[in-house]
Amino acid sequence: MPRRCAAIFRAPERLLAVSAPSAYIGIMDALTMTLSPSAAARVALIAIKQGKPAILRLAVEGGGCSGFQYKFGLADAPEADDLVVEQDGTRLLVDAVSLDLVAGSEVDYVESLGGSAFKVTNPNAASGCGCGSSFSI
Repeated sequence: MPRRCAAIFRAPERLLAVSAPSAYIGIMDALTMTLSPSAAARVALIAIKQGKPAILRLAVEGGGCSGFQYKFGLADAPEADDLVVEQDGTRLLVDAVSLDLVAGSEVDYVESLGGSAFKVTNPNAASGCGCGSSFSI
């Protein structure tokens, strides 16, 4: 069963649930992930155009200029070990292995003169590349 969270923090000997919009909540090893409203809206728009559910998967792979790189893609459904975060009807999925590297992060969608892209604000990253698509721990 996928793990869901709203605002969950793990204390050394107990789990503190701040709010729980879903029927069940899974245990996380770190701070919750966040999907911004602008990222949720963009995923929903892309999903409608492609005829898919509004589910964004964030994964971390080895590679890129800094050691690790973010990988985004639409998903059809959560996997058993996924963390599931929901914002405005759009879901963000993060697998258990990637969660160790991005726990506490915010996924946002930003538009600027240079273009538009999904951006991860990762508190675990010690450094990153100029374009923001890779990072190191």
